[in-house]
Amino acid sequence: MRLSGKVAIVTGGAKGIGRAIAERYLAEGASVMIADIDAAAGEKAVEDLAEVGTVAFTATDVSDAAAVARLVAACEERFSRIDILVNNAGIVHKADFLELDEADFDRVLRVNLKGAFLCGQAVARHMVESVKRGGTPGTIVNMSSVNAVFALPDQVGYSVSKGGVNQLTKTMALSLAPFGIRVNAIGPGSIMTDLLAAVASDKGAEARILSRTPLGRIGDPSEIASVATFLASDDASYVTGQTIYADGGRLGLNYTVPVKA
Repeated sequence: MRLSGKVAIVTGGAKGIGRAIAERYLAEGASVMIADIDAAAGEKAVEDLAEVGTVAFTATDVSDAAAVARLVAACEERFSRIDILVNNAGIVHKADFLELDEADFDRVLRVNLKGAFLCGQAVARHMVESVKRGGTPGTIVNMSSVNAVFALPDQVGYSVSKGGVNQLTKTMALSLAPFGIRVNAIGPGSIMTDLLAAVASDKGAEARILSRTPLGRIGDPSEIASVATFLASDDASYVTGQTIYADGGRLGLNYTVPVKA
């Protein structure tokens, strides 16, 4: 097991990609603290995953510094250490650029970008103190997106926030490298979460997604969890400041591909 004895915090871990990462980390031997703003979903995730490994939940608004401090304190109290942070919590708001409200733009950036900063800084401070006491350096994984590169006119805040996550990842990696702490990001393409499942139920929408995906299928959350496991493990010991795009080949595509009817 590649994460045996490690302790991980996974934000937005109650559902979708976050839950898949939490489950994979548990299977790889880590203890996991799930953080999510949805308390009911978080408790359900703990109930479902308890048979896989040692897992706990703390209700957390990652855009609130005080809530983040409580999360870190809860993890330290329960597990005495933090080796891995996955900044996965994120939201989407759909609106055309000309119609987007300032409050909605702020809300998306507050969760997706400021939340990654707050959690990353709080956990990194813990990791640095651990290193100074002779502990093993930890690692941080941020959740980016192909939309950090591809802009969507009706998802302004999301595209901007994910571009920011890429730059945050680089600056965090440089700042924390002297302590041996690695920071990387994952940029998923089209992944079959609950949100995308609703879209993909429309055959026309599914065809549009597949036409820009050379591998010809929508990804599974478990495939992002595999990348997150690699980045958190010693297999990635010389990898830092990078964004790995798990997108079925989309970033390399400058045309659409045929889709089977």
